[in-house]
Amino acid sequence: MSEVATILVIEDEPFARTLLAFTLRQGGYHCVQVSNGADGIVAALRREPSVVLLDLGLSDLDGRDVTRRIREDSNVPIIVVSARGQEQSRVDALDAGANDFVTKPFSASELLARVRVALRTTRTRDSAPDADVLTIGDLSVDFNERRVSVSGVDVHLTRTEYSLLSVLARSAGRVLTSRHILRQVWGAGSEDQIGYLRIYMKKLRYKIEREPGHPEYLVNQPGVGYILRLPR
Repeated sequence: MSEVATILVIEDEPFARTLLAFTLRQGGYHCVQVSNGADGIVAALRREPSVVLLDLGLSDLDGRDVTRRIREDSNVPIIVVSARGQEQSRVDALDAGANDFVTKPFSASELLARVRVALRTTRTRDSAPDADVLTIGDLSVDFNERRVSVSGVDVHLTRTEYSLLSVLARSAGRVLTSRHILRQVWGAGSEDQIGYLRIYMKKLRYKIEREPGHPEYLVNQPGVGYILRLPR
């Protein structure tokens, strides 16, 4: 029998916290609840949950600061659950280290689907026989040999194309903002060169996707960035 995943909910509004806990329990998960950011940081690091659900507008700390503090010591998937639906709020949360962003109000089915994806992210990372090789579906990235293959066939990538795929692959299942990707691939000062990113993402899709116009792996998150998507 598989172990029940523990989900940490960091939410200061009692009704919202109760609703999240009920939804998670209905989905078959064990839920731990805390009502402020400081306690949330402690719980995230001591209890080692499988996923963290985090509100941005906490009474004591901004959710982005909570995310940054957790990220200093843990790679636990963090899903921000917030009424701040503006594009910049999503970008700021993801830049701080969150894996995903769900805007209130949300459906129970959407929330549970996001949790399942976050759990698959953890299993993909933890179950890999070699931490230097990532395999998702028929896509394989060997970080040691800088080798990429699709269905066992090697794919030739330029230096920049490989760097771009590598950044996404090392955070597979996590949405990365365009600014973060640009900094990682092209260096500081390139954060506004969105055109570069679009051009190279298009080139990558034509090399590794079955249908570049309907990508399976390299998925755009409008107004935010990109994700190397795990199987649903």
